[in-house]
Amino acid sequence: MKKTVLISVTILVLVAGVMAWYVYLDNQVIRRPQTPSPPYPYYSEEVSFKNQNVTLAGTLTLPSKTGKYPVVVLISGSGAQNRDGEMLNHKPFLVLADHLTRNGIGVLRYDDRGFGKSTGNFKPATSDDFSHDAESAVNFLKSRKDVDTAKIGLIGHSEGGLIAPMVAARSKDVAVIVLLAGPGMELKKLLLIQDGLIAKAYGMSDENVKKLVGINEKAYELVIQSTDINKLKTDMTRFVNENISKIPDKLIPAKMTREQVAAARIESLSSPWFQYALKYNPEETLVKVKCPVLAINGEKDIQVVPEENLSAIKLALKKGGNTNVTTKELPNLNHLFQECKTGSPAEYGEIEQTFAPAALNEISGWILKQVK
Repeated sequence: MKKTVLISVTILVLVAGVMAWYVYLDNQVIRRPQTPSPPYPYYSEEVSFKNQNVTLAGTLTLPSKTGKYPVVVLISGSGAQNRDGEMLNHKPFLVLADHLTRNGIGVLRYDDRGFGKSTGNFKPATSDDFSHDAESAVNFLKSRKDVDTAKIGLIGHSEGGLIAPMVAARSKDVAVIVLLAGPGMELKKLLLIQDGLIAKAYGMSDENVKKLVGINEKAYELVIQSTDINKLKTDMTRFVNENISKIPDKLIPAKMTREQVAAARIESLSSPWFQYALKYNPEETLVKVKCPVLAINGEKDIQVVPEENLSAIKLALKKGGNTNVTTKELPNLNHLFQECKTGSPAEYGEIEQTFAPAALNEISGWILKQVK
């Protein structure tokens, strides 16, 4: 998950999308060699579909214009993203869609509501709203003659891995789901672990990490206990302003003042999205998922830590009687499934690779076995 917490303001700046083929770091051009370019050896169509008053715009790719194919819907992580999941000039959803389509699996990817060519308002939306957007994508695919409607799947990354089980638990039309660094444990606990690991990756001492995690835990409790959004914003404003001076300078993004960081944090922690997320328990949904599930994490993921979350996902699914469950921790990969050195978000833009081939092959191989 890519937003929230005191230091996540830094992360959000780091992963802001860059609309270009290259990103410049330290005056060097960094290539994105995996990004595919047309002409593609498969059929591609611009499509749109509705969730009530929201129109989602996207791209449907199929192995061929003729035939009937299994198709998966890609669900993005937190923060407004376009259909390619673009950030720091990486386009992971484009790379994933290209790989899957070349291997016989159709893909529907779409711009998040209120972003790109999609209508609606992203700001007040919660994970529940996004789950209904994803479900409308499934319903759209059911109307297509070139889609094998018995073989529609979902692939969700990070928060998308939280959303995919919501849809699968409600809809019998979902045949398989793939959770890419999806949360399986209580969100407050997950975020506190994330806070500490990322702060440490940015060079904070153990003592300061402990202080920061303690501050964040108190902030999260304010959110969890809140029943009035206006009072929460007032309480959060006071709390953040009392603690903003305790953030080390190295965690204040370049070209941002402490006041700007405080304002961004207040808005994030007081948002409907954050309130919903902190009060949401993934286990309660996972126990209701009956379709086959693949859950994978990178070994060096410090945003959604692999061991704890994969174990929680597996336990919840089996508790609900689901026996077709595969969980894997992939060596040397980070939260974005890039081969990396440390797993720190600071590396995301520096790494040329967008999506490790080992992860791509794990996903396509598993799906093909399920839909054969």
